[in-house]
Amino acid sequence: MQRLWIVLLLAPLAAWAQGQHTAAEIRKDAERHRQMAAAHAEAAKCLESGQKPDQCMKALQAACKGLAIGKYCGMKHEH
Repeated sequence: MQRLWIVLLLAPLAAWAQGQHTAAEIRKDAERHRQMAAAHAEAAKCLESGQKPDQCMKALQAACKGLAIGKYCGMKHEH
C-alpha cells in the first residue's frame, strides 16, 4: 500500500519532468522557426513580385519540407 501512495505522489512530478525540454532541443526548435520564417518571407516576396499564388505556395511547400507540419508550413489563414 505504501508503494501505491509513493507512485501516486510521484506520477505528477514524472509527467511534469517529461514536458521539459533541454537547451539543445530549444535551440533546435528556435532554428526551425527561423527557417520557417525565412520561407514565409520568401513567399511574401514571391507574392509581391506578381507571381501566381499557386507558384508561391509550391515554393513555400518545397522550402518547408521537413520543417513544419502540414502543407502550409505551420501556418494557415483565411485564404
